[in-house]
Amino acid sequence: MFMDDDFLLDTEWARKLFHGHAEGQPIIDYHCHLDPAQVVEDVHFKDLTQLWLFDNGGGDHYKWRLMRAEGVPERLITGDGEPYEKFCAYVRTIGRAPGNPLYEWSHLELRRAFGIDLTITEKNAPEIWRRANERIAEPGFSARGLIRRFGVRCICTTDDPASDLSWHRKLAEERDPGFKMLPTFRPDALSAIEAEGFASYMQRLSAASGIEIVDWKSLKEAVAQRVEAFHTVGGRLADHGLNSFRFVAADEEEVAAIVAKALAHEPVSPQEAEAYRTALTLFLMGEYESHGWTLQLHMNVFRNANTRRFQELGPDTGFDSVGDQPGLVHEVASLLDAAQTHSALPRTILYSLDEAQWMGLATLMQSFQGGVRQRMQLGCAWWFSDSFAGITRQLEVFAQESLLANFCGMLTDSRSFLSYPRHEYFRRVLCRLLGQWAEQGRIPADEEWLGGIVEDISYRNAHDYFGFFEEER
Repeated sequence: MFMDDDFLLDTEWARKLFHGHAEGQPIIDYHCHLDPAQVVEDVHFKDLTQLWLFDNGGGDHYKWRLMRAEGVPERLITGDGEPYEKFCAYVRTIGRAPGNPLYEWSHLELRRAFGIDLTITEKNAPEIWRRANERIAEPGFSARGLIRRFGVRCICTTDDPASDLSWHRKLAEERDPGFKMLPTFRPDALSAIEAEGFASYMQRLSAASGIEIVDWKSLKEAVAQRVEAFHTVGGRLADHGLNSFRFVAADEEEVAAIVAKALAHEPVSPQEAEAYRTALTLFLMGEYESHGWTLQLHMNVFRNANTRRFQELGPDTGFDSVGDQPGLVHEVASLLDAAQTHSALPRTILYSLDEAQWMGLATLMQSFQGGVRQRMQLGCAWWFSDSFAGITRQLEVFAQESLLANFCGMLTDSRSFLSYPRHEYFRRVLCRLLGQWAEQGRIPADEEWLGGIVEDISYRNAHDYFGFFEEER
């Protein structure tokens, strides 16, 4: 039966592991792009289109890309089309998408959030629209209501170092909101020294830190202050978007000269920009390690491929793709080695959109383990890879090269409050894989042992690894 209770669970052991050990586990969503203001203000949504597709300029660009492939006009994607028209356009698109993860995710979202088990078709569109909007109109069906409905204990948003973190502070001051919302340090703008607005960004960072940035030394002081500010409100994660990365060693004097040029609005060469990024990343890694943080490196992304559409719609609107930087693993090896040499290697999760690099990263990380359990991890199947095949392959590579039972599990990487069934999808694939191994006699058919591993990967490892719940240790 289509997506029944045993969806993807093709063995008795898979069903036993999922229903007995994975299904009821809480969620820690340690990387997402939700708007913290919407969480604090407990936004109520007008209709399914706002919640599912497009919300005041933002939304799920996974869905937008698919709609463009179907030839849907932009006014029914990010434009001023009527909400119901946009919804119907997505319904028509999904009908053309068997095998795409969005086909399965969208059905899961309707079932888990709204209790709607109808197939997404044009025939069923009016009924889906009516029933979903009736639920959305209920008092408890809000941003926080959805977080609680899905059993989320912690969400980690993605935040600029210059953020004042006011929304996070407001939620932290509440007596018992029922979940945590913690900031993640995302230094993209801080790293972009060659960008036209870098000097202006330094002024913002100066204001946020209270430290006037006039040179490399004061820049590092300001950055260290912001790391401490994030730590004070519960931040325990950094996330570096390394679309591409090249390790270029430079001494302090050379880096100081590069920063001085950028602050004076002088052009910085590509080589100089890489030298600055290398030095900044190593400095930040030392700060993360001293604070007990975990660093996520999201790598090999080709951003904004369609210049015309990027200029019209801006970033994060569906014009990114998998990168193809050759030699990336070598560059990362140089970075990790330099950090280790200076005793500044934090817990680190390595992601690449190029699945061909997973083996390289998985074997590289084993050279830098030690000190804490699974200091280095191969990141979950992320973005374009978080499909059935991608999740399965990532689990196989992790298991083959390291200790799968230590893996800290799935994330949504999403801008949607309806995306939490992706954790369920991941858990089903995990249980399917372990169930197959048990049926094949590759691992013991021991429910206590296997069930414990499933519970660890689904929830407990993230709980213990990141330190979000230090009060519970």
